[in-house]
Amino acid sequence: MAFGKPAAPARRFQPFDLLATLVAVVRADGRLLFANSALEDAMGTSRRTLEGSPFGACFLEPGVLTTAIEGVRDNDFATLRYEAFLRRGAQEPLPVQVTLAQTDRKGEILIEMSPQEQQVRHDREERLLGLAQANKELIRNLAHEIKNPLGGIRGAAQLLQMEVQARDLIEYTQVIIHEADRLQTLVDRLLAPHRRPHVVGDVNIHEVIERVRSVLLAEFPHDLEIERDFDPSIPEFRGDREQLIQATLNIAHNAAQALAERREAGDAKITFRTRVVRKVILNKQWWRLALELHVIDNGPGVPDDLKDRIFYPLVSGRESGTGLGLTLAQTFVQQHHGVIECDSQPGRTDFKIVIPLP
Repeated sequence: MAFGKPAAPARRFQPFDLLATLVAVVRADGRLLFANSALEDAMGTSRRTLEGSPFGACFLEPGVLTTAIEGVRDNDFATLRYEAFLRRGAQEPLPVQVTLAQTDRKGEILIEMSPQEQQVRHDREERLLGLAQANKELIRNLAHEIKNPLGGIRGAAQLLQMEVQARDLIEYTQVIIHEADRLQTLVDRLLAPHRRPHVVGDVNIHEVIERVRSVLLAEFPHDLEIERDFDPSIPEFRGDREQLIQATLNIAHNAAQALAERREAGDAKITFRTRVVRKVILNKQWWRLALELHVIDNGPGVPDDLKDRIFYPLVSGRESGTGLGLTLAQTFVQQHHGVIECDSQPGRTDFKIVIPLP
């Protein structure tokens, strides 16, 4: 790239530094007036180096941006959007969606670039949020419809048991009572996260992980390796400690059970990894900092037919599973304004909990 003399960034552009998306402001000739800090981070280049240079050189196909700038400049388009690849030095080019529009000053064009994977993640988060709301209504309505007749069935079975004399008939009534109790327990578990108050206090995420680790080691003391990869700089935050323990435990326990073959082979491993990420958007809200907690296992991976449904209630990959663990985990994390994502392939499954930090 041929760089011109760096131009000092205008004060009026500095609010763009608060955005998580990549933003550039260029002159009509395509030379860069301003690059926000997100664009600096993405390209691995300081804005002082970028400003004043032809911004088209930052793309794999510079001519496309030049044509787009000319079209917006000449009022052929009010707003123009297209897909491109942004250069990133020694790294792989970043696929972005580019949007161009004129600013309130003649001869200036605003360019906003949204990384494609970020856009996909935002769409997925929006679907998960909508799914969680739909699940909540479904569960409440379903539980209400089940509980009332279930109580009647159990009561009738108890009365019938008091009247019959034959032992085999008593066994039948006991089966009815036991099954009614089992269904009642299932309904209570479905309603638990919506009934329990959100108890907020100071939370240290590493104390949460240590609690989960001790539970796992008590159940799998000899055939499961647990690795900790912590970022000690993560601050405490306000949250419900017990909910976060339960959410993390549900994910980690699922991972341990999925590692049955690896445990027999003696190389089962779960890794807890914590990191801080900056400038993230969660559930349509921008956050300066966020916590990432990864629960990674070396198991067989999530089956392809379940990948899009693993957070649905009553969906399980195990015959003995209730299909509630991940649903409850997602609910608890969303109550902390966060989200759970899953990236899985054979040999590596990564459940990532993302929660905003103060």
